[in-house]
Amino acid sequence: MKKITLLCCFVCLISLSSYSQILKPVTWSYAAKKTSPTTATVFIKATVESGWHLYSQFVKDGGPVKTTFTFPIAKDFTLVGKTIEPKAVTKYEATFKMDVSYFENSVVFQQKVKLKGKNAVVKGSVEFMVCDDKQCLPPEQVDFSIPVK
Repeated sequence: MKKITLLCCFVCLISLSSYSQILKPVTWSYAAKKTSPTTATVFIKATVESGWHLYSQFVKDGGPVKTTFTFPIAKDFTLVGKTIEPKAVTKYEATFKMDVSYFENSVVFQQKVKLKGKNAVVKGSVEFMVCDDKQCLPPEQVDFSIPVK
């Protein structure tokens, strides 16, 4: 009898865990291309699942968490300018009671760097928030490390 009870409990736990999935609607990929012996462009791509959107770097205060790139001071490289992004979709969102700019499907952010060595590695992080028409996920931070060859 104890074995049957334990088996029933185990089956119930497995079935419950299959319903509680962690949502990860954004995947990140990275690349770098040398533009000269001492400069490069780093490409940071977000692929966003259908129905979700990722917010721009240029969201006004009072809205969702904007996408933010952080690059710590490094011996391998220095930043040239700010991280750039393509033109975003801008629409009014009732949740935030304001116009917000965001990306759907995919977006490629670019950061120019000046290299201080032959084999530089650009390290940093991106903080971002995503929403669909029903919910917003808490802001998330992802670290990255991009070799420049």
